[in-house]
Amino acid sequence: MKIGIFGGTFSPPHLGHIRAAEAFANEMELDKLIIIPTFIPHKKDMSGVAPALERLHMCSLSFEGRIYEISDMEIARGDSYTAITLDELKKIYHDGELYILFGTDMFLTLGNWVRAGDIFGMCTVVCASRENDPDSEMKIMEKIGIYREQFGARIRHISLKPTEISSSDIRDRIKLGEDISGMVTPSVRDYIKTNGLYK
Repeated sequence: MKIGIFGGTFSPPHLGHIRAAEAFANEMELDKLIIIPTFIPHKKDMSGVAPALERLHMCSLSFEGRIYEISDMEIARGDSYTAITLDELKKIYHDGELYILFGTDMFLTLGNWVRAGDIFGMCTVVCASRENDPDSEMKIMEKIGIYREQFGARIRHISLKPTEISSSDIRDRIKLGEDISGMVTPSVRDYIKTNGLYK
């Protein structure tokens, strides 16, 4: 069984996240894709970010489909250490193959993360980058070589069509009273409006 892991702040989850999840699932031929909202991402400014349970619920609204599962494991645990999350998933899916998705920025720093060697040892790391970005591609290929040599890493690389959507831009638009249709699913748009998030 091939299990995918897609973690993030998801504040809010938007159509770019959904497209990345779909590409990840299709390229890796996943049997299940676990969406994991972070509790408090390390080294990230959380000002203006919705509470964890609100983000968890919005993920449930966003990711619909037979292979998606929404997990509160990091929220319930109270930390967002990737190695610990993988420890837990290894116990649950001990006969499965784990794949974890990272965007370019996170992938390029992954070698400095807590228990980086364990992360590479427990799963196949999948780097998602933007199409037609030569500078980024060069950095990624350099890091792939380093990670393989240093950690014996199993790495896959997928390219995504560029999207102009970002969670911070959505939050800014909401503060200004602007429409966010076409950036998030209708269910998430309505949930944000009903609950007065990001005002």
